[in-house]
Amino acid sequence: MTKGTKDTIQWHPAFQASIQIEFEAEAEKLTFEPEHLLSKKPMQMDELIIKVAENEVIHKNIGRIFKRYNILEYKSPDDNLTINDFYKVYGYCCFYQSDTDKVCEIPPQELTITFICNHFPRKMIQHLKDFRGLDTIPMDAGIYYITGDAFPIQLLVTKELDPKENLWLQSLRKNMTNPQEIETLLREYEIKKSSKLYQAAMDVITRANWVAVKEVKTNMCEALKELMAEEFQEQEELVTKRVTEEVTAQVTKQVTEQVTEQVTEQVTEEFIRTLFKHITDADKLAELLNLPVEQINKVLNR
Repeated sequence: MTKGTKDTIQWHPAFQASIQIEFEAEAEKLTFEPEHLLSKKPMQMDELIIKVAENEVIHKNIGRIFKRYNILEYKSPDDNLTINDFYKVYGYCCFYQSDTDKVCEIPPQELTITFICNHFPRKMIQHLKDFRGLDTIPMDAGIYYITGDAFPIQLLVTKELDPKENLWLQSLRKNMTNPQEIETLLREYEIKKSSKLYQAAMDVITRANWVAVKEVKTNMCEALKELMAEEFQEQEELVTKRVTEEVTAQVTKQVTEQVTEQVTEQVTEEFIRTLFKHITDADKLAELLNLPVEQINKVLNR
């Protein structure tokens, strides 16, 4: 992770990763299409989630409202969800339903809209109540259903989400200060750090909360060192013992080889002298033993 101070933080890739992480336990039921193009022109939705099978039931708290086709609009922590955003996304929903080859190829009753933002959009909610007669009902921590429209609509306020249920979406913000919350995030990331989804989300979260995350990581490392000190000592003693045994074995092997070589040499010399008593010709003795005659003479001349 790199420290980001002046760089513009790209929140949407982290959101796309986080939304998939949130549905990780039921990923086989869904397909995710980031920045789904509505047409050949540059008009696109933040995320389109399609259920693989129509009759699948989604148990994740932020996906219970889902039908077959689910349109998601995400606002970064620096942005507000406005009245215009509501109508833009509502228009996307209508356009997506109508941009097909066949009439009602996408049944309108199979569409839902999800708005995701960090700040509760009071002006937008008030407008929907006054102008469209829609009510906003809190369903769970950070989850609101906007009722009274033909399309099922929900609002997710990320900072209000339960971190036990929606850790990664809830962490998409700049004001993380709770060490325990950050530690939980880091521990889960440590387990899944090989995943590109977790890498993308964690990179942005870390850069957006650099000081707080760095402090917690430092404290975790120190605590881990202290916690593991005894185990480190045992491991060090075990390694020292193994190294000592290996060195001792090597030295013993070398000494044994040297002694054997010396004994063999002594036996060979005695054997040559004994044979020479019966075969007095050094050349014949060298031929018999398949040894150089110089070696035979050297032994006999000692």
